[in-house]
Amino acid sequence: MATEDIVITDATEAAETEPLAAATIRTYPLAPGHTVNVRSGPGTHYPIVRTLSAGSSVPIRCQCQGESVTGPYGSSTIWDNIANGQFVSDAYVRTGSDGYVAVKCS
Repeated sequence: MATEDIVITDATEAAETEPLAAATIRTYPLAPGHTVNVRSGPGTHYPIVRTLSAGSSVPIRCQCQGESVTGPYGSSTIWDNIANGQFVSDAYVRTGSDGYVAVKCS
């Protein structure tokens, strides 16, 4: 199974079901105290598909350029793909970097 086809909700679950995926897809925490909208594409004009609660963590499958968003971690045009058709602004994810921490989405 290709890494792009794997939807990971928990790093522990990934390690149990797909050892390679656990090594290649890292999970990152959302900014403390913030709920985050998950959108169908890399911008605020895309529909909201769900909302993540404060304290959640997300797997970053890949990252792409999109609309600039300002959040707790500054302004960013990077959007994190967390599942098939689901994106969150990197400005709300604590990756420890202002740049890419995962492969670019194709």
